[in-house]
Amino acid sequence: MPVNGSRPTVLRTSNAALALAISALILAAPDSVAEPVDYGKGGGPEAKGGGDETGIYAAAQIQYSGAVAKGGNTGNVTSSDVNWTPPPCWYAPYLGAKDFKKKMSKSIEDQMSQPGMGGTAGSALGQTQSHYEDEFGWADTPGYKDYNVEKDGEGMFWAGVENPNEPDVLKRTACSELPFWVDNGEAPPPQYEQAISPEMLAALAYQHMELPGTKVTLAPQANTKVNLPTWAWLDEATFDEVRATASVNVPGFNIQATTTATPTSLTLDPGTADATTIPANGECPIVDGRIGEPYAAGKASETPPCGIIYRRSSNGGTFPLRASLTWEISWTGTGQAEPIGMPNGTIEAVQDIAVEEIQSVNR
Repeated sequence: MPVNGSRPTVLRTSNAALALAISALILAAPDSVAEPVDYGKGGGPEAKGGGDETGIYAAAQIQYSGAVAKGGNTGNVTSSDVNWTPPPCWYAPYLGAKDFKKKMSKSIEDQMSQPGMGGTAGSALGQTQSHYEDEFGWADTPGYKDYNVEKDGEGMFWAGVENPNEPDVLKRTACSELPFWVDNGEAPPPQYEQAISPEMLAALAYQHMELPGTKVTLAPQANTKVNLPTWAWLDEATFDEVRATASVNVPGFNIQATTTATPTSLTLDPGTADATTIPANGECPIVDGRIGEPYAAGKASETPPCGIIYRRSSNGGTFPLRASLTWEISWTGTGQAEPIGMPNGTIEAVQDIAVEEIQSVNR
């Protein structure tokens, strides 16, 4: 909170010049990594001043572990709720007071030295400078005395972070408030609704989750016959729970969330309207820890618990059999021990199936 102890006021960056002045401090998150980062200092930067050689805490990084895509890429899970989206941006711990002063004052100085930065643009930069240098701020907005350096190590400035996987640039850059101070162990001011939270971390873990591929075993394999049942099943090993964890760990602020996926059913789409699925709705549930039943000799005349009967041939080509495995998703995390449900996820795989006519001889 501000040095003078008054309730912080959100300082909005509606002016283009002011937005330009702080553009270097609105962070993208391409450095988010799939494996926890070892900073060589007990899992985080030093509590006082600190930071890496650039003076920046690794705080804005979200550390991912478990079943997540490598390199910060999105995972392979598709949400069943088309309206569900992970956070496009958020506010997160960024810099200690001394490091923030060094970076912010340099940014303002560089901007002020640019041609054409007089008038309104220069005034906006001056207001920003006053906000961080004078505890009384400007207008009716409380500020910080000398960038809060006397409180270095007792808290951090938080800044906006862009989700690099968000395609909508307006949503991605929506967390555009000026960086603000939060004391160690304190929650961000309530007006910053997009401050990083366990629930947001759970959604980001969901976005980066990598689940096993869905490869359906068929009998007959690849080539089947018209009007004969094709048996379908999945290996039991596919049905283990899968977990992905996202966390933020810096001095005075440590939160995490684990998103868990549990497979529930397999849905078959034969790739043609001239086919019958078994069961009729094409959804094969998990029964006794497995989906479907492996084909065995002597079962040719039986109806499989999960499968397809093609009613016409593929005429030398193939039908695209789509198999979608549905996963039930939930999360737990800091302050949340009981699982909370999230939209189901699906993994889809396509297999080419050749269907042949049964040849008969008339005598």
